[in-house]
Amino acid sequence: MPQLMEGKVALILGVANKWSIAYAIAKAFIREGAQVILTYQADRQKQTVEELAQELKAHRVLPCDVTQDAQLDALANELKAQGAVLNAVVHSIAFANREDLSRPFVETSRAGFALALDVSAYSLVAVARATAPLMAQPGHNGPGGGSIMTLTYLGSTRVVENYNVMGVAKASLEASVRYLAADLGASNIRVNAISAGAVKTTSARGIRDFSKMLEGGAKVAPLRRNTDPAEVADTAVFLASDLGRGVTGNIIYVDAGMQIMGFALTE
Repeated sequence: MPQLMEGKVALILGVANKWSIAYAIAKAFIREGAQVILTYQADRQKQTVEELAQELKAHRVLPCDVTQDAQLDALANELKAQGAVLNAVVHSIAFANREDLSRPFVETSRAGFALALDVSAYSLVAVARATAPLMAQPGHNGPGGGSIMTLTYLGSTRVVENYNVMGVAKASLEASVRYLAADLGASNIRVNAISAGAVKTTSARGIRDFSKMLEGGAKVAPLRRNTDPAEVADTAVFLASDLGRGVTGNIIYVDAGMQIMGFALTE
């Protein structure tokens, strides 16, 4: 079977540990022949990400705090200096204060709201602005362009208990996907989001009663199970490969069908 991403270079932001969706995506990209570059946010994460990169056989690890424009510029300059031409960028970054996730949305602090929107939504805009010039330009040698993708969740369009300010941040993220797709389409750069079902990641444990969300989702979803990170990763491969060349501005659900359900009748 041909490797779907052979010869492609992918930048993945957000690999934190083996349980993160970004890790599953990196693993799938490398399986399909891509050269993968990972980033880490701060020095305390550097060793962990470097160890994961070594295990995955990733090409390189670079620092990048997406809340700092200077670091995004430095990342872009470093990649440019290496002569890197990106074919895919994966944005798998989100954050909100634990206290803003654990109390009613109406009690969200102004600072907490701004932080969640900055890290979880605006960072995609900043990443796209920094990396789009590193993608191949359309021309006589080919269509150029590439694929930018992010991760979202059903709480962007429906009220999910205890998801609170993160749901609002994800709604902003999804709107950003559409506007970026419109802006970058002329350069043949596609921008999409994958709406993954509830996955047991380290960050998800910050959501109160998350285990109940997993248990309930497995009962209600049409496939009667939770989402496997590998399923999300394979969809990312589709979007990053030539198979997804006509898809942009979309939110693709990989959630065992959970997004189609209303409410379940109980006995």
